[in-house]
Amino acid sequence: MTDTPSASRATSSAAVRTRQIISALIVAVGAAGALAGAWYFQLVVGLAPCPLCLEQRVPYYIGVPIALIAMVCVVGGKAGLARVALGLAGALMALSAFLAVYHAGIEWGFWVGPTACSGTGPAVGGGNLLEGLQQARVVRCDEAPWRLFGLSLAGYNAFIGSALTVVAMWGAVARD
Repeated sequence: MTDTPSASRATSSAAVRTRQIISALIVAVGAAGALAGAWYFQLVVGLAPCPLCLEQRVPYYIGVPIALIAMVCVVGGKAGLARVALGLAGALMALSAFLAVYHAGIEWGFWVGPTACSGTGPAVGGGNLLEGLQQARVVRCDEAPWRLFGLSLAGYNAFIGSALTVVAMWGAVARD
């Protein structure tokens, strides 16, 4: 018995749908997990995030719903829209990975970070200078408050963002 072109096309289409659903699900769950981890370290462990840490979260906040939209598109038979959504989710994960590499490089002293979180203390204008300095709390981007196996949270985020980029693009390039 030989495969007919329509049976082969249906099998190929099902494989593409499965690949897109799996990639969208991995990106949504992985990005949500990364956010949950960041919030855990902030709220439970007590590590206050620096401005760059907060910026690294933004692509995840946007990427989770976009990955879920991609999944809905696949289920609804809109493979083209799913490819676009997965491509956008991949671009967002790449942005987070880029920001994480930039942040990790600042922590390792490879380059200078923004003065907002890597420079000297905060600028205080007017009023009581001593009181302003005592109340100011600057979380520095160039100091990693936690490391595991030599990697900071920014270093782990670089790996997570890169892996999720690959997974999203794997689903985005799937075609019949």
